[in-house]
Amino acid sequence: MASIKNLKKDINYVLGDIIEECYAWELLNPKADSKATEAIINEAIDAFDTLIDKIHLKGIENKKTHFKAIELELEKKANELIEKVNKL
Repeated sequence: MASIKNLKKDINYVLGDIIEECYAWELLNPKADSKATEAIINEAIDAFDTLIDKIHLKGIENKKTHFKAIELELEKKANELIEKVNKL
């Protein structure tokens, strides 16, 4: 299992890159409606908050499976958000 510090960094970098991609799309398409990108950004921020909250849970019996589940949830959410960005 990777360290909790590295897991937090992964969450930050992955979701941050998706948000940056949304902003880049808005810059390249200034006349397009930005409501879709705003929704993706809000969804990424919500996912970030949810995942960080799960990391900080106390009293977990099996930490290894708990953090592995968080990693898998990050991967799944990131793939969903990337698909939405690609459809813009």
